[in-house]
Amino acid sequence: SGFENLRRLGIFDKIETVTVAPADYDSVHRALRVAEPDEVYNLSGQSSVGLSFQFPSETLESISVGNLNFLEAIRVIGRPVRFYNACSSECFGNISVAADGTTPFRPRSPYAVAKSAAFWQVANYREAYGLFATSGILFNHESPRRGIEFVTRKITDHVARIKHGLIDELRLGNIEATRDWGFAGDYVRAMWLMLQQDEPRDYVLGTGESHTVREFLAAAFSFVGLDWEQFVEVDPRYFRPVEVEALLADASKAEKLLGWAPKVAFSDLVK
Repeated sequence: SGFENLRRLGIFDKIETVTVAPADYDSVHRALRVAEPDEVYNLSGQSSVGLSFQFPSETLESISVGNLNFLEAIRVIGRPVRFYNACSSECFGNISVAADGTTPFRPRSPYAVAKSAAFWQVANYREAYGLFATSGILFNHESPRRGIEFVTRKITDHVARIKHGLIDELRLGNIEATRDWGFAGDYVRAMWLMLQQDEPRDYVLGTGESHTVREFLAAAFSFVGLDWEQFVEVDPRYFRPVEVEALLADASKAEKLLGWAPKVAFSDLVK
């Protein structure tokens, strides 16, 4: 799907691709030798919180072991490579206030446990070996290219199909869960900024606004002139064993040191 996205964007023929298996150290080492990158953005790994309960070993290996392999290969190669690790707001678990860089982690899923481990790996390699290694603790960031298994795209895909008369219902789990949703393009800009600084630091990235899944539903259906309550059914099958009920970011550090702020508002993101 990544290659298909690149083709749709019209840039696939303008870049050089190198295949790598992140959980295989030799593969990572070879790929870095071939590519000779100045910057590495590690966005790999099993990315679904829900699926991580079904595939905990794969999730831990692909995220935590994969991240460790990149760090170790960069250390061994010895070139001044700047490294970005995609951390996650899921590491915080349930929080009652906006989370910043001082908020302790309390992961509530195998996915969050793996991301927490990767965060501390980055900190360790930065302190022990002087690597320019950073983690972006990103809150939910969405776009039309988000996988259909994620709630935002599941909603918007079903809204479109319902509007066109192809289906007549949308089944979801916990619609009272609260998230800090932003636009992926804004967050990628922040990732790049993090690797352009003089010193490597970890940053929390988010909008500072929280919205429920219910609000997302209402906005999405309203854009096509429909009442969401006529089409949505809450289905217990989609509830997770342990749910993170609320997430909210304090991105003041990124605003101050990177000059970064999100440009796309919630309603524009949904639309």
